[in-house]
Amino acid sequence: MLHRLLAASLLVGLASCTTPQQISPSQTAGNATLKVTSWNMEFLAEKDGAGCQPRTSADYNAMRKIADVIDADVIAFQEVENEAAAARVFDPARYTILMEHRPGEASGSCGGRRPGQTFIRQAVGFAVRKGLTVDRNPDVTDLSLGNPQLRSGVDIRVTAPGHQPLRLLAVHLKSGCFTGTAASACQVLQQQIPVLERWIEAAANGPDRFVVLGDWNRRLAEANDTVWAELDDAKPANADLRLADEGTAPRCDPRYRAFIDHIVLDRRAGNDLAGFNETTYASGQKHLSDHCPVSVTISN
Repeated sequence: MLHRLLAASLLVGLASCTTPQQISPSQTAGNATLKVTSWNMEFLAEKDGAGCQPRTSADYNAMRKIADVIDADVIAFQEVENEAAAARVFDPARYTILMEHRPGEASGSCGGRRPGQTFIRQAVGFAVRKGLTVDRNPDVTDLSLGNPQLRSGVDIRVTAPGHQPLRLLAVHLKSGCFTGTAASACQVLQQQIPVLERWIEAAANGPDRFVVLGDWNRRLAEANDTVWAELDDAKPANADLRLADEGTAPRCDPRYRAFIDHIVLDRRAGNDLAGFNETTYASGQKHLSDHCPVSVTISN
């Protein structure tokens, strides 16, 4: 009964948290804006009851309603088992699903509150609205550092009618090094950052504006963050980056003081940023993922 009530009320109950610089599409000069979203979907499985966040059919239906409410043109997603799992949330009649080619490996029990559940593949990908032109570049496999449990980056170029091309890289970096360098996970994250920096520098020298988005597992907006300082060095000039959530506190979960899901834009795309938005749940509603979707609107 709870799941039916959730699904029925979701369209009403979803709340939206926007930054002070939010601009509605009607205020944007020129063509309508392009909406780009990132969403970590917390062990989204193909089958009911599978993975470390087992779900019911009603849960999947509720998540699809969230996707419908967001109504993004491009969604970068993380922690999704396969294309079939993604299609349970992103309507195949509306979206084309693209996922990293890394097969991944099962890694034992979920432990904690669900010791009887088994880890499923955690993969990165995109859902792209049909009608957009999509070109796929090779996956950024160096981000996995040769470890089958670490994710590759998915690199695509999309062109929407009335818009300039936009290159997007979806990432899910190593968890556990949210600040500083002392945590054991920081040794892994610090190996991933030069890989990401090389991609950014090459893209900055390329013809297309670009966005890097996903679960960075890092509080990039905190003062003097070393990872952000390393990436945002304006070398070359288009690597003068813009952090879409800068100056905004998350409202997804009161336990967390800063975003770790980020949408980072190069200088060119940053000039076209029209707004940032976090989609949250109404008070008392079930969180169908431990992350909330974040979105930007981009003009031109």
